[in-house]
Amino acid sequence: MRKTKIITTEDILLKLCQSVTAVLSKATDSQVHHSAMVQKITKTSLKPDFGCFVLFDGGFSGLVVINFEAKAALEVYQKYMSHMGIPKEELATLHTSDEVADVLGELMNQIVGDFTGKVKRSLQTNITQNQPKMMAINKNINVTVDSNIDRPQARRVSFSTEGNNIFYLELSMERTEFIQLEEFEEGDEINPDEILEEEVSKSLESKDKKKGRSKKAAEADSLMDDLGI
Repeated sequence: MRKTKIITTEDILLKLCQSVTAVLSKATDSQVHHSAMVQKITKTSLKPDFGCFVLFDGGFSGLVVINFEAKAALEVYQKYMSHMGIPKEELATLHTSDEVADVLGELMNQIVGDFTGKVKRSLQTNITQNQPKMMAINKNINVTVDSNIDRPQARRVSFSTEGNNIFYLELSMERTEFIQLEEFEEGDEINPDEILEEEVSKSLESKDKKKGRSKKAAEADSLMDDLGI
């Protein structure tokens, strides 16, 4: 008799942790690790110095929060930008900079995108995400899932960067189990390298366009000067 396979909250959390480590390791060209232990918590919250969160819904509903200490946020941002070829002198040095928020928001988007792909392939269900929100904060802010969830569960996992800086992932989702009825083959997994290459290409293209606009503006100013206008 075939043994019934059951997927629990911890199994889903592990898929999310794997998405975080895979995407951030590839994006920063460095090693990011997660703890082998998970902590049960009563509520999710944004914590200093920098918090990101995103809601998802569909086959099951939940909330993902990632809280960075200032040093961890800056390390992830700076290594990501350096890996994309941006000179060190052009990088932001404060975790409150808009550039840091933009990069961490984009990485959060990639992480949850990778996670939803894993869920679709292995659980045969779909979840959709909203646009990630991120902010520099100096005090705790409680956040909850805005939906009618019966007995929500919350978990926290700690992560460490290559520079030994710490950040935390918190997951709040409805209590659920997936029970496999039949055998099936999982589809091909999305390659984080392809995602990163696409983002690098977009960034370089945007940078080239800005340079082109600056050159045209300089040429126009030179022409105006020659005409005495």
